[in-house]
Amino acid sequence: MAITDWPIDERPREKLLQRGAEALSDAELLAIFLRTGTRGKTAVDLARELIQEFGSLRALFEATQERFCQANGLGDAKYVQLQAVLEMSKRYLFESLERGEPLSDPDTVRFYLKARLRDYRHEVFCCLFLDTRHRVIQFDELFQGTIDSASVYPREVVKRALHYNAAAVIFAHNHPSGIAEPSNADERITQKLKEALGLIEVRVLDHFVVGEQVVSMAERGLI
Repeated sequence: MAITDWPIDERPREKLLQRGAEALSDAELLAIFLRTGTRGKTAVDLARELIQEFGSLRALFEATQERFCQANGLGDAKYVQLQAVLEMSKRYLFESLERGEPLSDPDTVRFYLKARLRDYRHEVFCCLFLDTRHRVIQFDELFQGTIDSASVYPREVVKRALHYNAAAVIFAHNHPSGIAEPSNADERITQKLKEALGLIEVRVLDHFVVGEQVVSMAERGLI
């Protein structure tokens, strides 16, 4: 049965308009993105098969171009479309941090950092530079590779903080393994950065570790 033959309140598009996007399942949301199914399958049927094939919606989004395009019903055009949607989502989230309001909700920062960093297959060390009212000045990806004292340079972080005239910073880096537990190396480099920035009176507010979850080192009492 074609989706157009379904009851109106069960059709993904109509359901979204009536009840909001949060009311839809992963398969229904993906079906709207796919727009059409394949021979003998509705878009919802195809979406369910794809999620089962890849293991999850996130795994589908993280797939390489080659792997993505090998799946039934997908291809280069859909891959390009998906990458554009994901990038727009990241930019939307960052704009929500740049609206000039002080950062008062750690969950807002968590949500943005998870969207920005969780898909990297290598470690990336980043910094949110803030003004005296804890409003976002700039977000920079500063270093790549294994995050330890050999790959994160406090002098470079200090130079960047002076460049932006920042009063405070929030650090973040990802664990590609998905395990967001702070390591001993994370604690050591955070302390070195805190000491270096303290010399120019820039406060370190937090250091988030991004994996399947997002862990705040400040909430753990590690800063």
